Formats: sequence, C-alpha cells, structure tokens
Amino acid sequence: MATKDEILSALLALVPSSYDRSVGSFIYDSLSPVAEQLAKMDIFIDSVKGKLNIDNLTGVELAQRVRERTGIERKAATHSKGSVVLTGTGTITKGDLFETMGGIRFRSTETKSVTNSGTISVEAVVPGSSGNVPANTITLFPVTISGFTAVNNQNPTQDGFDTESDADLLKRYYERIRTPATSGNVAHYKQWAKEVSGVGDARVVPLWNGANTVKVVIIGSDKKPASNAVVTAAQNYIDPGVTGLGNGVAPIGAYATIVSATGVNINVAATVSIKSGYTLAQVTSNIVDSITTYLKGIAFVESVVSYARIGAAILNSEGAQDYSGLTVNGGTTGITIGNEEVAVTGTVTII
Repeated sequence: MATKDEILSALLALVPSSYDRSVGSFIYDSLSPVAEQLAKMDIFIDSVKGKLNIDNLTGVELAQRVRERTGIERKAATHSKGSVVLTGTGTITKGDLFETMGGIRFRSTETKSVTNSGTISVEAVVPGSSGNVPANTITLFPVTISGFTAVNNQNPTQDGFDTESDADLLKRYYERIRTPATSGNVAHYKQWAKEVSGVGDARVVPLWNGANTVKVVIIGSDKKPASNAVVTAAQNYIDPGVTGLGNGVAPIGAYATIVSATGVNINVAATVSIKSGYTLAQVTSNIVDSITTYLKGIAFVESVVSYARIGAAILNSEGAQDYSGLTVNGGTTGITIGNEEVAVTGTVTII
C-alpha cells in the first residue's frame, strides 16, 4: 500500500525532466491532490481485499457472509426464564413487572388469579445472560400491583444466553464447510444440535442403543450442562417422535436421543499471596472468573482439566501475586473428563 508521497514521487517521475517539477511548481501542485486521492483509494482497496478473508470480518458483515455462503443464521439472544412466588390476593396480568435490587426486570408471561399466594412464570425483559439471576433476588415491584405485598424467586432463573459471538459463529461456519453434513451423518447431527438456541456444543454417539440409534450430548451456550428446556428444544427440533418418525430434521427411521452432558465440579483450593490494594474477596472473585473462563474454553474440546493451567489461571487473575498448596478436587493432578461430561467451576477456596 503506497503512501501519498510515494505516489506523488512516482507521478512526478513520469513527467519529462524538461518541465519544472519542484515543490510549488504548477505540475507539482497539480499532481499533489491526485496523489492524495490515489492514496485514499489504495487504502480502500486494501481494506476490501482484507474482507475477502472471512476471518477478518466482524459483526453484521460476518453474519451476512456466513448466511450467504451457508445459510447459517447468527443465534439471537434469549430471555432468561423462571418463576416467582407472589404473596397476596389479586390478578397478575401478562407483562406485569418484577425487579431485582440490581435493576434487572422480569415480566409475567401469563395472566393468573392468585389467592393468598401463588406462582407466576416470568422472563427477563432484556434478553441475554444478564437475566440469569440467583434465587431470592427478584424481590421488588417497580410498579405497584394491587393486592400483592411480596414477591420472590425461590430458584435461579436460567437459559438467558447472549447473542452468538463472532468466534462461535465463525466456528460453526468452518464446521459446516470442513465437515460436510450429509444423510444424517455425525456432522449432520452436530450441526442440527448447534442450530438450537441455547446449545453451545454437541457430541454425537452413533449406534449407542442399537441399529439406527443416535445419542446427541449437548452443553449450553454458557458451556455448562444444558437445562431441561434446552434439551427439550433440541429433541423437538431433531427428533420429536418417540418412534423416530416425527417431523424433526433427523432422517425417517432414525432414533435420536438428546441428553445434557453431566457436570463435573472442579473444586479448587490454594493459599494465595495478594498484591497491595486488593482484598481477599476481590482476588477470590477474580480467580473464580479466570478458572471459569479456562473451563469454558476447554469444554467439549479437551478431555483433561490441567492442574498446571488451573495454577496459571490463578496467577493470571488480577490481584494474585503467587500461590502455594494448590489442590484440584483434593489432589495435585489433572482431572479426566468423560465423553459425556463437562467440567464446571465448583467450590473455590482461597486463603
């Protein structure tokens, strides 16, 4: 990619030496803006050339290229769902609002009369993982609802997933073109499973229970065991009929069973020296985040949780200076993860 000065020098070199080409001359001043525009055009052409490589695309441009080449659509964010228990007597109307102390709002997904106490289904107003809140956190009425004095979610809300990332969309794209899915082969079942919102990855076990049977083991988009709702959605999409003759995408005569991977808790304990300016609680939270990021990265990719990489995750955590006495599930070796299992963060004890 040539600069303005390089282009200007090349243009001036094409002019016969019998003409005045010095700075400030008519020829120099005439060619200078031309060189500037050509330099801008060179930058634009270089940018367009870069976009020929799909790895250089992001956002809307990436989604459009993937859709044009494969028909794959970026998976949209989903609303976290759960339920709340209302105290009081009255009618909850679909769309009535409830809220956490942190300002995360949920709306009723049903209209229902309640006497003294009752359970109402809710979903987060804003789609995405921010709607996955712990139990006993939806406790407020942002708008007063006549007849009710208290609200609470006795269980966590779940299945709120963020919009599919560029990295995950690109991964699905390459899986489609590098492992062709045809006639219900293993790649086809994996592709179908990952088309379902909330499914982060899948493993396929052919002939797991005899001829024409297939087991598809899935994890959620958060790289944890999939919820019952996500498993059901995947089952209905791939093979809703108990005889294998439903109207799913699986071939007629195939018997597909969709299950969630079993979570294997990775319990970590260590003594950590803390950098000045940080508290134990802050460093522990950072270590949990770092370990969780590592485990998400190896979910359905690696079969061993590395003891050394757990240590590295601790050292890479903000505020952690060094550590000693590290144990992972009570030992000092890696943890083997089975083909139908996924490692998840368990207890993290930092002293």
